[in-house]
Amino acid sequence: MSSNTLVLVACLAVAVVLLLGLVNMMRGGSANTSQRLMRLRVLLQFLAIIFIMGVVWWRSV
Repeated sequence: MSSNTLVLVACLAVAVVLLLGLVNMMRGGSANTSQRLMRLRVLLQFLAIIFIMGVVWWRSV
């Protein structure tokens, strides 16, 4: 898997979880589900940043 694909997948995962959380909140779903999705989003954002910084570092070497 190329580095560009890995970064794209990570960013798409963040977007999907964000949209799922927003849809759940707008529909008046469970607050626990919204909280869990937003925590997952933060974790995925952290991983996406790590991947992006790793790719930037790898290409500069």
